[in-house]
Amino acid sequence: MPEEDPELEALRQKRLQQLQMQRGQEQEAKEERAEQLEAQKKAVLRKILTPDAKERLGRLKLGYPEMASSIENQLILLYQSGRLPGTVDDETLKRLLNQVQPKKKEINIVRK
Repeated sequence: MPEEDPELEALRQKRLQQLQMQRGQEQEAKEERAEQLEAQKKAVLRKILTPDAKERLGRLKLGYPEMASSIENQLILLYQSGRLPGTVDDETLKRLLNQVQPKKKEINIVRK
């Protein structure tokens, strides 16, 4: 097996470094966009939720992060479409959570 050309190997290394830098830049851009989106989301929620509702949503996020994210997205969509009447208080948030929460099935065991 003949030895590889050092110039060819240098070109390969240079191209590999370029690709790695490009991937790193793409990853940084994705992270920056995600941070900007999260900041916008927080700003809108701060605007439309009362302090009690924010607190309830924060507690929900600790236990059920997927459900909390879903509720946040719904609230933002309602706000952006203009279907949200003013600010959302704790009672309104409770009603929304009851609508979203899956119904629990009752299981009855009958012994004979």
